[in-house]
This record gives sequence, C-alpha cells and structure tokens, in this order.
Amino acid sequence: MRTIGAVTVTAVLVSAFWIFFYNIRTAPGATDGRVAPAGDKGRVEAGAGNVTVAEGVVVGPSGLAIPVAGVSAQELVDTFTQARAGGARVHDAIDIMAAEGTPVVAAAAGTVEKLFNSKGGGGITAYVRSPDGQWIYYYAHLQRYAPGLAEGQKIERGAPIGFVGYTGNANPAGPHLHFAIHRMAPGEAWHEGSPINPYPLLAGKAVSR
Repeated sequence: MRTIGAVTVTAVLVSAFWIFFYNIRTAPGATDGRVAPAGDKGRVEAGAGNVTVAEGVVVGPSGLAIPVAGVSAQELVDTFTQARAGGARVHDAIDIMAAEGTPVVAAAAGTVEKLFNSKGGGGITAYVRSPDGQWIYYYAHLQRYAPGLAEGQKIERGAPIGFVGYTGNANPAGPHLHFAIHRMAPGEAWHEGSPINPYPLLAGKAVSR
C-alpha cells in the first residue's frame, strides 16, 4: 500500500509541474475544452519518462485540437486571407502566436507523411495525413521536432509534433506556428491539395471579413 501511495503522489506532482510549466488552460466558458483523460493523449519526453500533455490541449467545436499547447480559441486570429510576399500570394493558413519553444501538438490523428526543412519557406515543417487520406495538416516554422517524431509514424490528436519557432521565412521577433489544412484529392502528394480555412474549425467563429 505504501508503494502504491508513493506512485500516486509522484504522478500527481509530475502532472502538476508540467501543467504549471506550460501555463496550461482551457478555453474560457468551455464546459470541457480538454481531451478526455481516457482518450487522445499526447506525450512529451521528460527526463527518464513520458508525461502526458493532454491537459494542455484545447479542442475546438469541430473536434480539432488547437495545435499550440495553452492557446485558447479566444486568442486565435484569422489570417487565412491575408496577403503575403508583398501581395504576391494569399496566406492560406493561420498564424498562431506563442513564445518560442511552446509545444506544438497534432490537431488531429493521422500519419506523419513528410518532415521537411524548407529553409526559404516554412522552415522546419511537418505534414500529417488524416487516416482517411482526405486531409493534410501542415505545421511550419517549427523550432525543432518533438523527440522521436518520424515519417510513417501514426499519431493521435494531441500528440507532440514539435515546438514553436521562426525557422524559414518567419520573423524572429514573432515566433509562431503556421498551421494549414489542405483537402486532398485522390493521388495528391503531401505538398498539394486545396487549402481550407482552419480558423472557424478551431475557434468556432465565422471567418473574418
């Protein structure tokens, strides 16, 4: 009994530490914005063991997790239609601002299809394809990947992808996650697809005008 008690106390203390460390919170007003404890849990390496980060994952009304730990729906900004490259192209994604090194987690379950460093573009990037093959979730400007992340790996919603950074063509003064969703036609490769706006799916609000 003494051993069981010690293990329980240790688990509680470790969980409390990581919740404090990542400033984890759920969306204000949400009855339960977190991933169910028995369901989708992400993990990060912590010393000799693994620590769940599910408590820091806020789930939007669509069932997608906000892919930056600790960010609420109220903090999201719709940048999908903003101009980029001096007006030469449209953003086709949203930027989620956060401190450098903040954990980036999977918005949805899928398979890591491509890990790619586009030095003049998205920098350190990850492309995750949904189990049905119809969607690609794109994470860019990462500082680095989560330990052990590999192509071909199956991951759950809330699983660690990497950490917020500013690699590629991002401004070092504004570290952020560039997050995009592409609808994939049969046979399309990881870098193809048609972009859709992630903002209403994550924030539960109409798109900005």
